[in-house]
Amino acid sequence: MTITKEPSAKEPSAPVPPAYGGGCVSDIMPAILEVSCGSASQDAANLAPSGVLPAEVSEARAVVMLVLDGLGDEQLAVRRHVAPTLHEMRIGNITTVAPSTTAAALTSIATGVGVGEHGVVGYRIRTGDGNLNILQWKTPQGSSLERYPPERLQPVASFGGQCPPALQNSAYSKSGFSRAYLRDARRKGYKLLSSLVVEVRHLLAQGESFVYAYYEGPDVAAHEYGFGEHYDAELRACDQLMADLLTAVPRGTAVVAISDHGLVDCTGGVVPIKRPVLDCCEGESGEARFRWLHARRGCRSDLYQAALDAHGEQAWVRTADEIIEDGWLGPVVSDSARARLGDVALIARDTWAFEYSQEAKSTLKGRHGSLTSAEMLVPLLVHTP
Repeated sequence: MTITKEPSAKEPSAPVPPAYGGGCVSDIMPAILEVSCGSASQDAANLAPSGVLPAEVSEARAVVMLVLDGLGDEQLAVRRHVAPTLHEMRIGNITTVAPSTTAAALTSIATGVGVGEHGVVGYRIRTGDGNLNILQWKTPQGSSLERYPPERLQPVASFGGQCPPALQNSAYSKSGFSRAYLRDARRKGYKLLSSLVVEVRHLLAQGESFVYAYYEGPDVAAHEYGFGEHYDAELRACDQLMADLLTAVPRGTAVVAISDHGLVDCTGGVVPIKRPVLDCCEGESGEARFRWLHARRGCRSDLYQAALDAHGEQAWVRTADEIIEDGWLGPVVSDSARARLGDVALIARDTWAFEYSQEAKSTLKGRHGSLTSAEMLVPLLVHTP
């Protein structure tokens, strides 16, 4: 069995970059399905790297891929007593993408490509109608399903175009985001957590060789309550979910579980962007912990310097060009994805987060989006036949 390389920061204060092609959430689906994803100009060998998963996974009769939203490797590591089944399945860790947020990461998981290629660059994406809230698929003008069709905004086939069943909470099944990131899947809903295992078992009994499933519980608990007893209770429920799943799947089935990101507790660390920075901006997009700043005409250099002066101790301040050159968005950055980026990014350090000046102050406790190890490193959990 091959153990995944465990990415780590070079120093405590350094950002943890995505390990595209060498242990990233975008590598898992291609390795399971042995498909080539993304740009036709890319070498298929770079898209489904060998050694990411144990060989027994590719030899299994069927594979279940479960995404547990909001389960960082560091969060799991300190809760072995809460989630013994999950901990026992852990064979290493991998990175998520940048920004380390649900919309970007789930799309990379399903498409097998980087953020710069699929173009879902964050929670809020700039459009000509103001920011598109990607999870609600709304701009300030309301629903934007017709104005920005999900299948056009996100052009990359999911699951290599193989159309497998994809299980998620029924409330999400018809959403614009589901249409974007699960565009080629057969979307199926479940209403209760207890139903997820039942639905997986039924699909496998019907002859499906690959089933994708998603559960949002840990992320919801961390956002609402932070990392106390509520989060522990949610991980305990996830552990029972996994134990039930391992019992329910037929012999010869492999189970692979990952997450889209971890989180940090930002209680008390949410700050407004300072006025000298806003004076150089014509808008903001992105996340509280990966805030894109869009410069006024002729103010790009001034914006960078103002952001560095005002928030350099609270954030890694990077230009879009630096982020692209460093490969944080993957090996391919399309023109459409590039147009959605700001000019300068505030990428939060430690437990800081930045208020969004156009909305009421958020009360979320657990947050994500930045490149700290707590957010970027997620566990790779594997059960082989």
